[in-house]
Amino acid sequence: MDLNDLHPFFDLHTHGFVRVATATPKVRTADVAYNAEGILEQARKAHDRNVDLLLYPELCLSSYAIDDLHLQTALLDAVERHLAEIVAASAELTPVLVVGAPLRRNGRIYNCAVAIANGAVLGVVPKSYLPNYREFYEKRWFSHGRACIGLEISVNGRSVPFGTDLIFQALELAGFTFGMEICEDFWSPNPPGTQTALAGATILLNLSASNITIGKSDERHMLTRASSSRSVCAYAYSASGYGESTTDLAWDGQGMIYEMGDLLAESVRFDHAPELSVADVDTKRILAERMRMQTWGDSADAEGRPEDNYRRIEFSHDVERRDIGLERPVRRFPFVPNRREKLDEDCYEAFNIQVDALMRRIEATRPKCLVIGISGGLDSTHALLVAAKAMDRLGRPRTDIRGYTMPGFATSDHTKSNAWKLMDAFAITAEEVDIRPAARQMLEDMDHPFAKGEEVYDVTFENVQAGLRTDYLFRLAGHHGGWVIGTGDLSELALGWCTYGVGDQMSHYGVNSGVPKTLIQYLIRWVTTTNQFDEGVDEVLGAILDTEISPELVPAGKDGIIQSTQSIIGPYELNDFFLHHVIRWGQSPSHVAFLAWHAWKDADDGLWPIGFPVEARNQYDLATIRKWLENFVKRFFGFSQFKRSALPNGPKVSAGGALSPRGDWRAPSDAVADIWLDDVTRNVPESL
Repeated sequence: MDLNDLHPFFDLHTHGFVRVATATPKVRTADVAYNAEGILEQARKAHDRNVDLLLYPELCLSSYAIDDLHLQTALLDAVERHLAEIVAASAELTPVLVVGAPLRRNGRIYNCAVAIANGAVLGVVPKSYLPNYREFYEKRWFSHGRACIGLEISVNGRSVPFGTDLIFQALELAGFTFGMEICEDFWSPNPPGTQTALAGATILLNLSASNITIGKSDERHMLTRASSSRSVCAYAYSASGYGESTTDLAWDGQGMIYEMGDLLAESVRFDHAPELSVADVDTKRILAERMRMQTWGDSADAEGRPEDNYRRIEFSHDVERRDIGLERPVRRFPFVPNRREKLDEDCYEAFNIQVDALMRRIEATRPKCLVIGISGGLDSTHALLVAAKAMDRLGRPRTDIRGYTMPGFATSDHTKSNAWKLMDAFAITAEEVDIRPAARQMLEDMDHPFAKGEEVYDVTFENVQAGLRTDYLFRLAGHHGGWVIGTGDLSELALGWCTYGVGDQMSHYGVNSGVPKTLIQYLIRWVTTTNQFDEGVDEVLGAILDTEISPELVPAGKDGIIQSTQSIIGPYELNDFFLHHVIRWGQSPSHVAFLAWHAWKDADDGLWPIGFPVEARNQYDLATIRKWLENFVKRFFGFSQFKRSALPNGPKVSAGGALSPRGDWRAPSDAVADIWLDDVTRNVPESL
C-alpha cells in the first residue's frame, strides 16, 4: 500500500471532489448486443480509473440514427434485455453509469437517460424537448417527458422512479448530487437542467447525439460553458461518435466537462477508437459559490423552490478511500492570464483597468502632479508604468509625475541605479531624498539602540524608514499641489506586509491594491514584449524583474546576503495561490493545501503561464506548502485585517477578488485564526 493511502488528506473525496467521465463507446447501428458490450467495456475502463460518475451519449444502447427502427418491437425488447445485463454488471463496478436508451411506458416510447449503480436502476429521466426540424424527426418516434412528474416506469419487471423531477444523491459524499437532461434540452430557451440545478444538483449530465456540422463544436462549447456558469454547477456533455449511421449525417464523439465556466476536460473529436474523458469536479467549490451568490438562491425561490418538489434518489457510493491522484487542471498562478488565444487581450485589460481608474481619479481631482516613491522594485515600477500611460492618454506631460527615490540604511546600489534609470527612461521629474539623516534623528530621539551604534534591526528600525518615506511623499505632494500614488499590492495587503498609517499601507490612491505580486511580475513582462513603451524602458524593466524581492530596510549581513521578503513571509507564488482560493472560493486550508500540493509538487508536470521563464519554475513539497500555508493563515486571518479596513481607494482588477472593505472583502479586525490553524493541524499531514 502507498503510504499516502494511510492519510485521508490524499484522497480527493475527502475534499469534495467527484471523478466524472464522458464515454464515447463503440457503436454499431441498431446492434444492441454490440452496443451493450461497448458500454460495459468503457465502464470497466472507468472503474480502473476510479471514476465515480460515467456519462454516455444519447440512445447509445440502441444507437441514435436508426430512424423508424426505433418503433420495432424486436429492437425495443433487445434494449431491455441488454440493459438488464448492464445493470447486473454494474454491481461489480465503481462508477454510476448514465446510459441512453429508448424505453416504453403506457403505449409510448421515451428517449431516456437511465442512471444505474450497485446492480440496480436508480431512475429514468425522459427527454423534455424533441427536435423535429431540419435533419431531426424525433417526434415521429418519441413522446416528450415534460409532463412526466412523480411517475414510475417498469424496467425488466422492476418499477423505478421515472420523470423529469429526479436528482440523485450519494449517501457518503455530500456534494455528489447529479441530474440529467438530453441533447436538445439544453438547446431550448428554458433548459430543464436549470431547474434540476436549482433543486440541488451540483453536476448536470447531458446525453447527446448531435451530429456534427461546421462550427457546431463551438456551439456545444458555448452552451455547455454557459449552462455550467449560469446554473453554478459542473456540466458534462457526451455526443455520439464513430459507428452511428452516416446515411445522411456524421458524428464526432465530442465529450467535455465544464465547472462553473471552466473547461476541465475534452475528448479527442473524430476518434475512431472508444474514448474516456475524465476530470475531477470540485463540488465544495460549487456549493460555496452558490452560498456566496445570492442570485442563485433567489432564482430557486423565484422558481418555486424546486428542491421541495424534486424526488431525491439516494444511493450508496462507498468507494475505497485512498490516493488516486487528481485529474483536473490546477493553475499554479490563478491570478495570471492563461488563455493563449486571449493572452494579449487579458493582459491589456488588466493593465488598462488600472490606467483607466487612475485617469478618472486624475480628472476628478485635477492634481498639479502625481507623487510616487520609486524604489527600483516591482510594485513602484508597475505603478509608474500605470501613471505614465495615464498621463500619456490624458495628454499631460510625464514631467507632471514627480518620482522620488529615497535611499535608506539598506538601499543597494543596484536598486537605486534601477530607480534612476527607470525615472530617466520615462523622462519624469526625478529627485532623490536621503532619509537616513532624518531616520537617525528619529531613532536617537527614541533612544533606539541603533543610534548608539548597536546593530539592532528590529521592527521599529524598519518602520522608521518605511514611515519616513511615506511621510516625505505626503509632504512633497502637499508642497507641489499633487497627491501620492500608492504602490503596495494585493499580496502585501493579504499578508499585512506593509507599514500601517504613515507607511506604505497609505496613499491618496492605490493603483496596485487589486493586483497581486505574481500578476505584477507577469504584466511587467507583458509590457516589455508588446512595445507599450520604448526600448530604453524595456531594458530597465528586464533588470528589475531579475532583482530579488526585498524591502531593503535591514543592511546586508556579513555574508553579503540581503534581506529577502520571501524568506520571511513565504514565496509569493504560494501566497497568491492560497489567497485566490481563500478569498474567491472560501475554501478551507486543507482543501487549499490539497490543490497546492497537486499544483506545485512537480515542476515538470502541468502547465505554466505562457512565456514563464524556465529557470523560475519552482516546485514545493508538502511540508513546505504546509509551513507557508500556516503562516499565511496566521497573517491573513489573525492580525492583518485592520490594515485592510483602512485601505485607500483603488480599482479591483481580477475576478479572483480584492480586499477593499467597500467591495469584495469585509471582515472584523479582531478575529482570531484558530479554526483555520486547527484545520491545517488536523487535516494536513506534515509530510508525505
